[in-house]
Amino acid sequence: MPLIIITGLPASGKTARAEALEKYFTDAGKGPVHIVSEAECIARSGYGVKASFTDTGKEKQIRASVKSEVMKLLSKTTLVILDGTNYIKGYRYEIFCATKSARTTQCTLYCALTVEQRQQRREVIMNKTLEAGALDGDTFDALCQRYEEPQDNNRWDRPLFTVYADEEPDLSQISKALFEQTPLPPNLATQNMPLSATNFLFELDKCTQTIIDQIGAARKIGLEGPVEIPQAGMRAEVPPSMSVAQLNRHRRQFLNYVKMHTNVSSDISKIPAIFVQFLNTNTNNS
Repeated sequence: MPLIIITGLPASGKTARAEALEKYFTDAGKGPVHIVSEAECIARSGYGVKASFTDTGKEKQIRASVKSEVMKLLSKTTLVILDGTNYIKGYRYEIFCATKSARTTQCTLYCALTVEQRQQRREVIMNKTLEAGALDGDTFDALCQRYEEPQDNNRWDRPLFTVYADEEPDLSQISKALFEQTPLPPNLATQNMPLSATNFLFELDKCTQTIIDQIGAARKIGLEGPVEIPQAGMRAEVPPSMSVAQLNRHRRQFLNYVKMHTNVSSDISKIPAIFVQFLNTNTNNS
């Protein structure tokens, strides 16, 4: 069943929109409906709202936890509503890939604020009694600067519904986008790979390490552009500033992802191309 990604700044009305969507689709018989709440995840973590947006390590843990919960719920019988800031376009792209892999539809609901509304929200935040770890004005300002607004020309944000604080979303159009559209087919980079061959893990580890070594060798001799990967039949277009250690972190993420999923061909010859696509996407959208 479909996924609705709600995105917006703190205090932009995201949770109220999520609850309205839950009621609408439940009443329409489209349930069960599950809301995955970033705020609830932050509360369970014990980090506090401010630290969850200012401490890079804690923020990544929160995003990973939210994404994991969404992926567990994505199924043919469940409508999932992701209620969170979701302000990084690369993160929204990761969710988009998970939706494609699950062979279902999705849409994005952007809870937008005008400049005046942003200032009003900031004043409300500043006037509240600050508890330990609560959001403050400076953190809100920083999020405003870092926020990457969804764009209708980004395939991972489409179909995009933008609603301001004093407006109501067109729930019927959202329903049509989710239930009357054909899911996008999973492509090479988002398909899941099984571990049926006894030597699959060994070959997986070896070929991905070889690709990292090739990129590292090219950077050592001063090549700053894309690196040709012959066994993949394509180029690795990773940022020249990215270190081998950083590339190996992405490699470990890829290995963990593959080990968790088991529903496509285990043809080892396809792994180099899939891994290079993974690097090209994640090193340029993180």
